[in-house]
Amino acid sequence: MRSRSLFLSALCVGVLTLGGCVAPQATHHTDDLTETAFNQRLERLENNLALRCSTQTELLRVQAERAQRIGNNVRANGKLLRHLRADVENIGQEPRVVTTCPIEQSDTASKEMLGRNEWVGFPTVSTYLKARVDSGANTSSLSAHDVTEFERDGESWVRFKLALEDDEPAVDGMRDDVIEAPVTRRVKIIQASGTDSRPVISLLMTLGPLKQRVEFTLNDRSHLDYPVLLGRRFLMDIALIDVSQAYIHPRPEFPGGKSAAEADKDQQDNDSEEEAR
Repeated sequence: MRSRSLFLSALCVGVLTLGGCVAPQATHHTDDLTETAFNQRLERLENNLALRCSTQTELLRVQAERAQRIGNNVRANGKLLRHLRADVENIGQEPRVVTTCPIEQSDTASKEMLGRNEWVGFPTVSTYLKARVDSGANTSSLSAHDVTEFERDGESWVRFKLALEDDEPAVDGMRDDVIEAPVTRRVKIIQASGTDSRPVISLLMTLGPLKQRVEFTLNDRSHLDYPVLLGRRFLMDIALIDVSQAYIHPRPEFPGGKSAAEADKDQQDNDSEEEAR
């Protein structure tokens, strides 16, 4: 009898299980957000926002640097294109060679007053250029490129062209002229990048009433404001500097250059630029 009761009980349990009548277990969900969890979520949002801002700032910086590089490349290519056009126009034409020869220099009885910047003329080259007067420099300097040294009659000579920007005031007809002159000596220039040896030439130069031969080192100054630098070897015993003034003496004239009236206007514009600086 007991065995039968046990059998019936087991049968009932099996039926209930097969019929899906077993009561499911209760599941408890908690939707309440604690203060700690809220602060953690807020901190994660702040970190994500800061990371995005940092990434965006870095992206803008990279884009600005890329735009600057593109602008520099465009300007460099534009300058190169202008030079290429000039070279194409000069194809088939023999460049004029200007050879300088020693000329007696004139003596100056009294010292001449010069401004911090002056116009200088080069009669043997037939042009005028802007010059910076600097007593801190020993030897004067002339902006030149395509500098080639060679030998003539057993002496050292140099061949070069003036290195000028397109907007640099000068006689346009001589911009591509080849200039030849004997090398008088060499100077050693000590720079941060190392030591450089430069040839020195002597050219006849005029500045107001002054007319004499001046020694110049040759190096590319086209990236500077003045293609000519006048040092103290030129100033010694003949000139004084008044740094409060500029362009005291008029600009010399040469065939193919601007007239005196245009030169006066240019000088007034230069004075205005100097005052603005």
